[in-house]
Amino acid sequence: MAVFNVKNICDSTRTKLKETTAKMELFLNQHSLSQLNVENDPAMDEFYRGYLQDTRHLLVFCEVAYEKLGVSLRRPTFNVDFSEKVLYEVYHTCVNTFFYPKNECYSEDGRYAYTGQDAIRFRKKPSREVRDLTIELSKVFEELREDLAYYETDYITQRRMQGEKV
Repeated sequence: MAVFNVKNICDSTRTKLKETTAKMELFLNQHSLSQLNVENDPAMDEFYRGYLQDTRHLLVFCEVAYEKLGVSLRRPTFNVDFSEKVLYEVYHTCVNTFFYPKNECYSEDGRYAYTGQDAIRFRKKPSREVRDLTIELSKVFEELREDLAYYETDYITQRRMQGEKV
């Protein structure tokens, strides 16, 4: 990939990660388990506990990737190899963590992806705040997934063909 293209992808990815981290941080700072589970339902307690845990992990992954992209973009000489490795990490940690959360509080239903409807389906009916945050984030992570599709498999294939260790 051309230097200019990789640099632009790094810049736009960093901007999107900044947006997602701000939303997640605001949500996590304003919502606690007891605030979300107002009915004290044990099943919902487990649901929200898992959701908050997954969101905290995703926030950390996105913050780390944001910082690495910043390092990449601030270097006096842009390092394409380092930058591509960071973009690969963004795809495989941030994007995949969003779409495949460990606690499986929600999942993506691909049948809705092209209908204009929200493709996110929740295991339990969440509060409006949880639903809104997840849907907002899904839009950004869908864009990141499209932008970084090359780093899903093609990047590794190219590196292996060049005889590099991944």
